[in-house]
Amino acid sequence: MSERPRGLIVAAARSGAGKTTIASGLIRALARRGRSVQPFKCGPDYIDPAFHTAATGRPSFNLDTWAMSPGTLAGLVARHGASADLVVVEGVMGLFDGVAERGQTARGATADLAALTGWPVALVLDVSGQAETAAAIASGLARYRDDVEVAGVILNRAASARHVGMIAPGLERAGLKLFGALPSNAGFSLPERHLGLVQAVELPDIVHRLDILADTVEASLDLDAIEASARTARAGSIEAARGLLPPGQRIALAQDRAFSFMYPHLLESWRRAGAEILPFSPLADEAPDAAADAVWLPGGYPELHAGTLAAAGRFAAGMKALAAQSVPVHGECGGYMVLGQGLVDAGGTRHAMLGFLDVETSFARRRLHLGYRRARLVTNGVLGARGDEVAGHEFHYASIQSTGDAPLVECRDANGAAVPEAGAQRGSVSGTFFHAIDRWS
Repeated sequence: MSERPRGLIVAAARSGAGKTTIASGLIRALARRGRSVQPFKCGPDYIDPAFHTAATGRPSFNLDTWAMSPGTLAGLVARHGASADLVVVEGVMGLFDGVAERGQTARGATADLAALTGWPVALVLDVSGQAETAAAIASGLARYRDDVEVAGVILNRAASARHVGMIAPGLERAGLKLFGALPSNAGFSLPERHLGLVQAVELPDIVHRLDILADTVEASLDLDAIEASARTARAGSIEAARGLLPPGQRIALAQDRAFSFMYPHLLESWRRAGAEILPFSPLADEAPDAAADAVWLPGGYPELHAGTLAAAGRFAAGMKALAAQSVPVHGECGGYMVLGQGLVDAGGTRHAMLGFLDVETSFARRRLHLGYRRARLVTNGVLGARGDEVAGHEFHYASIQSTGDAPLVECRDANGAAVPEAGAQRGSVSGTFFHAIDRWS
């Protein structure tokens, strides 16, 4: 297959319009047609790709034009798109929503990826409570940037055929193809919680749910027209991507429902660098491999399993044994919280954590921390050498009750403003609230 794969991007006018539902159903429907579909997710989301993977059987990777170097982006597209018949990308937020910059268009938006790759957009519009105005919105989005092509429109949550008939003429006058309309039906929505959708791994009937979505997509949308709208990716050189170096040669990686937010591109890059990944489950009270030369606790939902984690004696003993040998241990977001002194759950109950770092967190009073992070390392560690800069993303609702260790990073947000996030390091143990994505280029 070509290193310039054919692809399209499923985008929307806003968050909550049904991108994940429709993208997952479309990917599943195309896979059932016998197509080899490579899914990607625009932006830093780590929940949606798991639904893509369940729908296709292929790992879904993030493509982030703000946080990833051009080489990282191009390498991911070439390596994984080359073996597929078709690439389908799920967008993030609204089509043009990204990092606002004074006097310029936003960066990191779905539209930036569309412009970079040349892949056209299948635009999802939630038309509940709208009629011809939906066509006006689609027309405005299609003409907002000359370097972004809207190939067609998918109407979501349409009330009836009459409702669609009130919108379709306006789309035709605007020169926009109608790919079809999905009815308003909560029966094929995906369950949500505070960080977005419930994880695919938590849904034992995920394949059945995806097949219901695919059935609806096949009955409602013109799959032939959608496939035909895909375009070959623009040519571009693949420069060498430095990426984030693996933290060790044998990396013990926590992986279960409490620790699932791990970017697939990082695992791939570590393996490509020769590292071995050794999964273990703290929820099953498994200790990390005693032969590991690094331990990584990703983010996830430890607050939902805090009592189980607090009682996991073999997990705690194994972690303490490795830390006592000065093996590097790093936690991101939820993993960072578990390395701390204690975690207060939403009900106000405090659970003792590993106590490696002097941080105390609480979900009793939810406070949103959200946004890209540009972090400069102030000391050597698993993320790099002092002075290196790392791009990442922070997204959690924990309140920080106290911290007391040496800072690991100096952090700024996407606009360059300083943020409180400093991470922590004590000996060979470190943690951050942000999830690392790539070296800052």
